[in-house]
Amino acid sequence: MKNLLRDIRRSPRFMTGFLIFLFILLVSILYPLLSPGDPLAMIGRGTFAAPGTYVSLYDATSAKTETLLLPDADDKRLAAAMSDADRAAMINYFTLSGVAIDDLDPQDTDRMIELWQEIFDENNMPKMTNAQRRDFRNLDKRLKELQASDTLYVMDMGEDGEYEQRGSVSKTDYVNASAVANAKTLLLGTDNFGRDTLRELIYATGTSLLVGLVAGIVATLIGLSLGLLAGYMGGIADDVIMFVTNLFTVIPGFVLLILISSSVSQDMRGPSLVAVIIGLTSWPWTTRSVRAQVVSLRNRDHVNLSKLSGHSMLRIVLSDILPYVASYVVMAFILQVSSGILAEAQLSMLGLGPKTTTTPTLGLMMNWAMLYSAHTNGSWWAYFPVILTITLISFSLNLMNTGLDQVFNPTLRD
Repeated sequence: MKNLLRDIRRSPRFMTGFLIFLFILLVSILYPLLSPGDPLAMIGRGTFAAPGTYVSLYDATSAKTETLLLPDADDKRLAAAMSDADRAAMINYFTLSGVAIDDLDPQDTDRMIELWQEIFDENNMPKMTNAQRRDFRNLDKRLKELQASDTLYVMDMGEDGEYEQRGSVSKTDYVNASAVANAKTLLLGTDNFGRDTLRELIYATGTSLLVGLVAGIVATLIGLSLGLLAGYMGGIADDVIMFVTNLFTVIPGFVLLILISSSVSQDMRGPSLVAVIIGLTSWPWTTRSVRAQVVSLRNRDHVNLSKLSGHSMLRIVLSDILPYVASYVVMAFILQVSSGILAEAQLSMLGLGPKTTTTPTLGLMMNWAMLYSAHTNGSWWAYFPVILTITLISFSLNLMNTGLDQVFNPTLRD
């Protein structure tokens, strides 16, 4: 056993996969302990808030300010205030006015403003519709306001219902973010429901790992038990078990999984039940592989000696056969865990995963992102970290499996 553990520790593939999986597992366990709370709590009313640090504007107006004269502050402010629609409207005006703009970069704010101020004439806009003239005048007015306004005034409603000036904010006034009473850093922004995506992702990872582990245990136990019985007993028992196994093999496993999952109401489909359903449809290939190995072992000398000694079938199977297939069972379990996580993600993408109101999973996060078109509106933080997490989990488990295969099968060693 010591030599086996030493060989496993010396396997670079296994150790790499193990460390990746261990890191993901520890984060999914420790984060909820250090930062408890409801992962599905809606902290925002908007959808798909971009990653970043958000400070309360209401509290910022009451915080102590410092005067900073930062270079290019006005240019950056103006560039941020101009939307893509504004830039497209300016390009449209230049085109209608006959201005050559072949070398004009719409993102060059200084050049765009300079050319606009030079060309725009609200009293001379021929070949334009009334709606276009109105839009261009409004755009010009907004650009002038952005450039001219140096101070914003903070108003407060008094007891008599009249607004009173509470203070003012200058362009050169800056507030230290730590001085603002309410600030929140969202490393992965929010999802379509206004929920913290990072918190949701970590909790979902833990749930999906639990689903994979339960599904792997169920599938491995069923496959191991049936494979041992079929391989050792042979005869009618072998024929019956293999008939059922072949029946499940002929029917596509994922189709069977969909049929079973869809027959259960969503309110009853918790992560544990979904995991059991996945396990109940994933055991056939484990059964066939274990049976093939047991058939080659049941006539070995040490097994025949146990039979002659009068040992029971259970003792022979557990003591003389199981240790020889244990290495394969461990590798089969690792693959079953990986396939269980992927199966849950596939089910949830189809809306047949765990119920959506209590516990997030990686598949449910993908389902929500797809339903609310995160992939088309540029909200990458709602789906890409989920894809990356699923990929890392599957990659780490497969690395562990191939590493163990090299350890248990000397012919595969370099």
